[in-house]
Amino acid sequence: MDMVRRLTPRIIADKDATQLDAFTQDTAGLSLRREAAAAPRAGRGFDGDLPLRGELYSSDQLQRHARMVATAHRLTHRPPSGRLLRRLADNERVLLETYELLAASASRGRRVAPASEWLLDNFYFLEEQIHSTRRLLPRSYLHALPALGADCPRTYRIAMELVAHTDGRVDAGALDAFVAAYQSVAPLTLGELWSLPLMLRLALVENLRRVAVLIGVARRHRDLAADWADRMLRAAETRPGDVVVVLAEMTRAAPPLTGAFLAEFTRSLQGHTPGFALAGTWLEHCLADQGASIEQLVLAEGQSQAADQVSIGNSIGSLRFLAVHDWRDFVSRHSIVEQVLGDDPAGVYARMDFTTRNRYRTSVESLARRTGHGEEEVARQAVTLAAEARQPAADSPPDTPLDTPRGDAQPPREAHVGYWLVDDGHATLARSLGARCWPWQWCVAAARHAALCLLLAAVAALTAAATWAFVAVAGREVWTGPPLVPIAALLVALHLGVGLATWAATLLVRPHPLPRLDFTAGIPADHRTLVAVPAMLSSPATIDRLLESLEIRFLANRDPHLHFALLSDLPDADAETLPGDEELIRRATAGIDALNRRYAVDRCDHFLLLHRSREWNDRDRIWMGRERKRGKLADLNATLRGAVGRFSHVTGDPAFLRDVRYVLSLDADTDLPRDAAREMAGAMAHILNRPVPHPTRAG
Repeated sequence: MDMVRRLTPRIIADKDATQLDAFTQDTAGLSLRREAAAAPRAGRGFDGDLPLRGELYSSDQLQRHARMVATAHRLTHRPPSGRLLRRLADNERVLLETYELLAASASRGRRVAPASEWLLDNFYFLEEQIHSTRRLLPRSYLHALPALGADCPRTYRIAMELVAHTDGRVDAGALDAFVAAYQSVAPLTLGELWSLPLMLRLALVENLRRVAVLIGVARRHRDLAADWADRMLRAAETRPGDVVVVLAEMTRAAPPLTGAFLAEFTRSLQGHTPGFALAGTWLEHCLADQGASIEQLVLAEGQSQAADQVSIGNSIGSLRFLAVHDWRDFVSRHSIVEQVLGDDPAGVYARMDFTTRNRYRTSVESLARRTGHGEEEVARQAVTLAAEARQPAADSPPDTPLDTPRGDAQPPREAHVGYWLVDDGHATLARSLGARCWPWQWCVAAARHAALCLLLAAVAALTAAATWAFVAVAGREVWTGPPLVPIAALLVALHLGVGLATWAATLLVRPHPLPRLDFTAGIPADHRTLVAVPAMLSSPATIDRLLESLEIRFLANRDPHLHFALLSDLPDADAETLPGDEELIRRATAGIDALNRRYAVDRCDHFLLLHRSREWNDRDRIWMGRERKRGKLADLNATLRGAVGRFSHVTGDPAFLRDVRYVLSLDADTDLPRDAAREMAGAMAHILNRPVPHPTRAG
């Protein structure tokens, strides 16, 4: 009981001392405040900080309301402050105190309302969501979001409106309808679309805090009523006459006659001796002055509990929805930039994977911040430059797709929007938009063009510094000693300089993944790919390991247009053939045939064995496979280009070789992780990664 009395006043004091900030007072709009005022929480003894319960809207009504809200919103040039994060911390504290209060009551055997059970059962999930939101929403990101008045991000207002008019039940349909309708009036930036799930979390946590405060107040009143009822029951059991004394003490204490207090008090005393009728009469007399009755307040309390249960259940369910929803598709579906870049003249953008498309959109967002133009305008300028670059290409039909068979005309690299966003045309696009180049950007560009010189200079400087430090510690005697000492010191210093320079480079230079097409549904037929593994048939155990590794790679990368070939030859020898050669070749052949039969459900050309015979090496005076690994790959490339006779023994159906477009070469001990072959094929198929013949060395 002491814990309950110690915790509950903190919640009420916090409520009285910490009213909503200006931006949270107005988040649900004027209509919500009017509706809340029209339907007060009867008997709760608590006004302000009401749960977000506006009028429930259908999908069509939500869309109309979203357009009205978008029309009313006015952006300000002042960036949002950190008050939203401070409010999140305050909400976490209130939820924690309410949880401790409810847990203390439950441990005493007190009856727990359904809404309280929701909070008790899901509190650790709420903590996880709050901590995750705090980690994913740094102040720098928050300050970059467009804001409305009172330092409030626009997406937070959108989230509060959606939560208010769905009673906390946020699902994919309502979210898509609301955002699409809002953007028909006022488009959102990419940063705002990515921030929307975080703002929805903040709004739902805010709603949970408001419901939790009411639950905490009601819990305190129920505990107080239970305490008075227990005192009366104990008095009735020992000295029935003291019931009147207890009632007098309760009259002097003036407990809050709220619905929660009355419901718990009457429930605890119901069915006991008629002597308790005096308490009921006194309560009716007190409520008569207020124009209410016990039945009215108890009924209102039941309705309020039901509303609290629905609100808290919806809010927690929505938080779970936000945690598992695919926000990548959401951003792609609602991004104006995505729709504009989809008009890529080369027809490539729509077929790229999410990571590449997101990199393009991020480049648009960065250029928009640098130039002051809107993101849609930047994207359209990139599409315009790509369209202008495609027009002069008379040798390329305007509607030629990228993934055409070899020899067919393809659009130039400049006809793809990615050339202007992430490739060599980025500087031209920035200049066309009037972007200013700051001195540090000049330095970065110069460093990028002279990366090798900078790396060598850094290695030389670090080596000189390490050598000087060694000489300073060892003294001049180092030069008079054995000559190997200064040489060894110089080598150690050089090794240290190279290590430090490369380590610093990994910290300063960010990797840029290659753009890729999206081949998650499978490698297209005109991008047929062959995984080639050069190896040497040295022993039966080696052959078994090679076949097992080939099968593992296949199982991790099954695809109708992906094949696996073992490029083999025999160890060096003094003669062209040795007695055990035929047995090794026969074992490898049987293994490839067995693999093709085992996985012949759809076809029987998954695996291929391409074996070469030994040739005489006149310089080394030995029989060997010509140029070993490099020679096997060269012979494979010649075979793919139509040459015959490069391999003396072929197992499997080699008819598909004429259609192979890409080759992935792996060492015998190199793994091929799951779906890695599709990703590499998608990278090779992208227009920006297409090989460009040298203007003078081609052919």
